[in-house]
Amino acid sequence: MNASGLSHGNLKGRNIDLASAVRTAEELYVKRNPKSAAMAARAGGHMPGGNTRTTLHYSPFSLYFESGSKSRVTDADGNSYADFVNEFTAGIYGHSNPVIAETITSTLTRGINLGGSTVHEVNLAAEVQRRFPAMELLRFCNSGTEANLLALAAARAFTGKPAVLVFEGAYHGSLLYFGGTGSPLNMKFDWITSPYNDLDLARAAIAANAGRLCAVIVEPMQGGAGAVASEPGFVAGLRQACDEHKVLLVLDEVMTSRLGFGGMQGQLGVKPDLTTLGKYVGGGLSSGVFGGRGDIMAKFDPAQPGAYPHGGTFNNNVLAMAAGFAGLTKVLTKERLTAMNQLGTSLQVKLKAIVARHELPVQITGTGSIFGVHFGHHPVRSVADQSRNEKGREAQVADLKKLFHLDMIADSIFLARRVMGDLSIETTESEVSDLCGAFDGFLSSHTEIIRDAMA
Repeated sequence: MNASGLSHGNLKGRNIDLASAVRTAEELYVKRNPKSAAMAARAGGHMPGGNTRTTLHYSPFSLYFESGSKSRVTDADGNSYADFVNEFTAGIYGHSNPVIAETITSTLTRGINLGGSTVHEVNLAAEVQRRFPAMELLRFCNSGTEANLLALAAARAFTGKPAVLVFEGAYHGSLLYFGGTGSPLNMKFDWITSPYNDLDLARAAIAANAGRLCAVIVEPMQGGAGAVASEPGFVAGLRQACDEHKVLLVLDEVMTSRLGFGGMQGQLGVKPDLTTLGKYVGGGLSSGVFGGRGDIMAKFDPAQPGAYPHGGTFNNNVLAMAAGFAGLTKVLTKERLTAMNQLGTSLQVKLKAIVARHELPVQITGTGSIFGVHFGHHPVRSVADQSRNEKGREAQVADLKKLFHLDMIADSIFLARRVMGDLSIETTESEVSDLCGAFDGFLSSHTEIIRDAMA
């Protein structure tokens, strides 16, 4: 029984038509969350759509949260959820980690913005470099978006060439979005696009545009596209093609750095020219990192003639620097990182087995502690595969995602509406089991709805 007094069994329709199932789920969601509904209505008078972060918007209104502890979050109406959003991979530490909390508190008593350098940024830089040795020199900024913008700007300045090769479906930040038709807010770089996981086409594009191409930027797993992993040899092949044509390779590891102690580049054995990080690096506070080859990053040395200027009031904010160092050195050990990703891999295996047992057109994607759920008959290697799965069924797929999202919330599982999830180091095997049970229940309850929608 949840906080509203509604039992989970009353929150789901069973094998009725899709529109009716969605309507029922929405009605029960509204009944369950009156305080979130009231807050959403109030927010609409102050922010466009009542929202200041598009990623968190979903209908009929977004949940408003009041607290989090370890692997769980609690909303304004008192409902508790196993958190599988985890701040879209930034919440790797779970909620209210005592080591990080104590570090922030003790650092706060000595001042926040000191207007100068501190030991905290030196400590964090050394630890990041230890984990990512390809970052021979590095600089801090305020987000993964900033890190990617600065890395690409540096690549253009260093090479003197204007163009960047990017992959369809990529998300490199709020100003660097290449899903669907892209975004009118995207930075006006000279973009060349290529399909993800198609090495032959990428090689051809690099060769054809080498004279104007400063960099190739790639995620070793496309997070925003729904946890679509790179195929074996794809990133290594890009490294080889970039070397052949004197083009810089930028690895966006803002999400994927959590998939191994040295990120995906360590697992793949690929050394990029530049790496970008963000999400959890500041211990849960805003932070980003970009760095790489010493000759490129040395251009940011203010003591050198013609240095690239790079300011930023909060680049070395002492709270983020101290919290990040404490998190990486005292909490996020190689052992805990490995255990979290192994649990995530186990989850994906279980979800795939459930799908196979039900014989339904559902695809599970991901790597380690990041996973995605897609409706469609064909394996998902790229956004082109997703489009093929959804062609002519776009409205039905959107409704299936909505129904799945609301059903998971009814079962006290918090996932993203776009059906991407991830684990934290606090996620338990019991919570993974609960997610699998809820997923199994969803497929059982809506077997015919799913088949009809994807027919």
